[in-house]
Amino acid sequence: MRSSPAASGKIKTTRNAVQQGQKLQAIRAVRRTAAKTAESAGTAKTAGRTAKTTVRGMKAAVQGAVTSVKAMGALLASAGGFLVVFVVIADIIAGAMFSGSSQSAEPLSQEVLAYTPTIQKYAAEYGIPDYVSVLQAIIMQESGGRGTDPMQSSECPYNTRFPNSPNAITELEYSIQGGVQYYASCVAEAGCKSPYNMDKLKLSLQGYNYGNGYITWAIRNHGGYSEANALQFSQEQAAAHGWARYGDPEYVPHVLRYYSGGGGLFAGLFGNEQIVTIAKSQLGNAGGQKFWSWYGFDGRVEWCACFVSWCADQSGLTASGSVPKFSLCDDGITWFKSRGRWKDRSGYTPVAVTIIFFDWVKNGVSDHVGIVERCENEIVYTLEGNSGDAVKERSYPINSPIIMGFGTLN
Repeated sequence: MRSSPAASGKIKTTRNAVQQGQKLQAIRAVRRTAAKTAESAGTAKTAGRTAKTTVRGMKAAVQGAVTSVKAMGALLASAGGFLVVFVVIADIIAGAMFSGSSQSAEPLSQEVLAYTPTIQKYAAEYGIPDYVSVLQAIIMQESGGRGTDPMQSSECPYNTRFPNSPNAITELEYSIQGGVQYYASCVAEAGCKSPYNMDKLKLSLQGYNYGNGYITWAIRNHGGYSEANALQFSQEQAAAHGWARYGDPEYVPHVLRYYSGGGGLFAGLFGNEQIVTIAKSQLGNAGGQKFWSWYGFDGRVEWCACFVSWCADQSGLTASGSVPKFSLCDDGITWFKSRGRWKDRSGYTPVAVTIIFFDWVKNGVSDHVGIVERCENEIVYTLEGNSGDAVKERSYPINSPIIMGFGTLN
């Protein structure tokens, strides 16, 4: 896996990486065919190219729903017809069939999910508490959560207790500790300030595979990560050391197919479901300082609305006009009502991403808010900030009298 900060050691490449490389080649072949078909349509030539580029960019580096919505709007406006829509949909379907890049297509294993408390512990210790979903995706790519070295951190420079050879670590928690510490150094080296800054995130991920010497090299020579320079670095290192290959040049797309923080395939286009993924990544956060200080408060406030607003902002839903930035529950209700997007509890079954408002004392004034994760068998499951002063999952009967109503998204 990792060799040293200078990336001077050999990197382990898994059989899974080769298989996924074949899948990625299949995607490219389908897209080339779609592009040629669009070119034959005369006036649709430019629109077809735009569609191909737009969707590829959406799937590879979605940074929020607003970016995607604007891109789609511009695309449709320029095309003026159904061909470009067909090209877009065809490309999406091709990606879903072959790449498995959405969260629903490539779920986390039960082993990885079981490590979540340990991942959260060390992510907080090493200053990257927002990167839990990224770390889960790394473990999925490295091992699927199996074995005694799930983060493949035996060759990591922070491994000082076991030999620096593949799979030498025999303590699960020590593997995660070393891997998280090393990835934190990659995040810092890449200048990645948010797990939703996809350009910097990709740079940090490739650095985890190659060694963070790659990060310095990529910034100095190319301004950051790209698939092309990842391949170039691998080829140069392999030649310099006399090896058949070096690392996994497609490590970034291999990891991102598991990354929930990037949202699912259609969340990348329309943004809505990403808010649930982001909210779930914050489970266990206690005290809420991250959210109320982000909102602009100097001291602690009742922060349930700040939490919802932060999640909406991170997923691009505030910028797209789907969810307001609000710190008072009643202000949120007023906003949804003014846009005809308010639903009373009676007779309404919410879907995932709906904003749910509560009235604990039943006096007609909302005093709590959360995000609907899902609704099943007359039970609504929620993600809430400031629930016992922490981010928690809760559930309620759909007809519970404490539910005041719902704000629906675009």
